[in-house]
Amino acid sequence: MDADRKWLAIGQIARRSGVNASALRFYEQKGLLRSVRSDGGQRLYPQDALRRIAFIRVAQGMGLSLGDIADALAGLPDGRTPDRRDWEQIASQWQGLLDQRIEALQQLKGKLTSCIGCGCLSLEHCALYNPDDQAARQGAGPRYLLGETPPSDA
Repeated sequence: MDADRKWLAIGQIARRSGVNASALRFYEQKGLLRSVRSDGGQRLYPQDALRRIAFIRVAQGMGLSLGDIADALAGLPDGRTPDRRDWEQIASQWQGLLDQRIEALQQLKGKLTSCIGCGCLSLEHCALYNPDDQAARQGAGPRYLLGETPPSDA
């Protein structure tokens, strides 16, 4: 343990970050955080872990997965906390991903709105109708809502 750094117990980190201790342990298990053990076996985190946790929470709030976040953090030397320059670089990498997600959500919103608002209740034209699970051949998820074309006999 680096004696020059300020270390905080898991309870202190949890209170100051607003994240439950169980979530902190989960983040650690996923490689997003690192702790050391005190002589008494207590988890201790460096004080700058607070900034790292804030980074994780902001990224999650943007809809990014823990895998996306872990990939970004893995690119930092020595597992350090992202600084302003790191954040700018990571944000620019995520911009395209976020744009794709926004576009997909806008398309889904339009499809759901037209589906809910049309009132047709016609199974022949409904994007949710999937007789005999024919859409399974095209992949996972709601294939017709995602833009796949149903077979002509559906």
